Amino acid sequence: MLVSVSLDFVLRQGEFLLDVHQHLEAQVVALFGPSGAGKTTMLEALAGLRDPTSGTIEVGGRVFYSSGSRVNLPARRRRIGYVPQEAVLFPHMSVKRNVLYGAGRGNGIALERILEILEIEPLIERGVRSLSGGERQRVALARALMSSPRLLLLDEPLAALDLPLKRRIVPCLRRIRDDLGVPMIYVSHDATEVKSIADQVILLDRGVVAAYGPPGVVLP
Repeated sequence: MLVSVSLDFVLRQGEFLLDVHQHLEAQVVALFGPSGAGKTTMLEALAGLRDPTSGTIEVGGRVFYSSGSRVNLPARRRRIGYVPQEAVLFPHMSVKRNVLYGAGRGNGIALERILEILEIEPLIERGVRSLSGGERQRVALARALMSSPRLLLLDEPLAALDLPLKRRIVPCLRRIRDDLGVPMIYVSHDATEVKSIADQVILLDRGVVAAYGPPGVVLP
């Protein structure tokens, strides 16, 4: 499923300025660029965790933020699944309770289907303290998917993992894309990973979009 995202905003954070004017129409968009380019800030603005200074943000034709119209939809009403780089789980809950905590109302994706795609069925009754880094990331992804998101935001989901774990989780991301059809915007520093998952790439540099297009065109 394609997602239509219109980003036309400025966000000032101290001396840093994120100045984005870009329309996205893709299933998976990767944010690529050096540290400090504004990738995480862009995700947080989309998720409703950081307010732009001015401008508009629209997802699927719905206005999330508009300084001119004084619209600022709360994060809980945006139906955005957000998974930060370090998966934050409730340590006092089991894997199952963590995953179900994200369950939204209405017809969402079945729990069994999510567990199957992310290969975490054997973990369901375990406590989260015993999970490896890769397992924690997959549980965090499952919790985000249980909220029936219109858009999934992933902030360097594989950065802290070693190569064998990355090779195991990349296919899970492809299954989210292909089997569940959930649109994604995610941050990565790995060009090979981006080329294997993303349809389009935003290259950010010093707070502005330096390039936008297919991975084979934008990335070396």
